[in-house]
Amino acid sequence: MGGPRGGGSGVDPVERVARLAAGSAVVMFSVSSCCMCHAAKRLFRGMGVSPTVYELDLDPRGRDIERALIRLLGSSAAVPVVFIGGRLVGAMDRVMASHINGSLVPLLKEAGALWL
Repeated sequence: MGGPRGGGSGVDPVERVARLAAGSAVVMFSVSSCCMCHAAKRLFRGMGVSPTVYELDLDPRGRDIERALIRLLGSSAAVPVVFIGGRLVGAMDRVMASHINGSLVPLLKEAGALWL
C-alpha cells in the first residue's frame, strides 16, 4: 500500500476524516449494506436530523478512511462512526448510550442539527 497518505490525494486519511467531519453538524461514516449503519441513520432521521452520510463502500478512498476511523476509535469496529459538531461521538454503542442517557439531544442542539 502507499504509506501514510491515502488514495493518492496527498491528504492523510485522518486529516480527511477531520475535514469531512467538520463539514456538517452531523456526519456519519457508513457502509451501505451495514444493518447498524441503517439503524443509526433511522435513529437520526426519526429525531428530525439529516446527517451527512459517507458510504465508505462507495468511495474509492473508503478503505483508507475506514482504517483512519479504526485508528481514531482504537477498535476494529469501524462503522457506523458519528461526529457531531466536528467532534467524534463514536460508533453505534456510543451513539446509543448517548441517546439512552439523554446526552445526544443536547449535543445535536449545540451543533445546530436540532432546533426543538
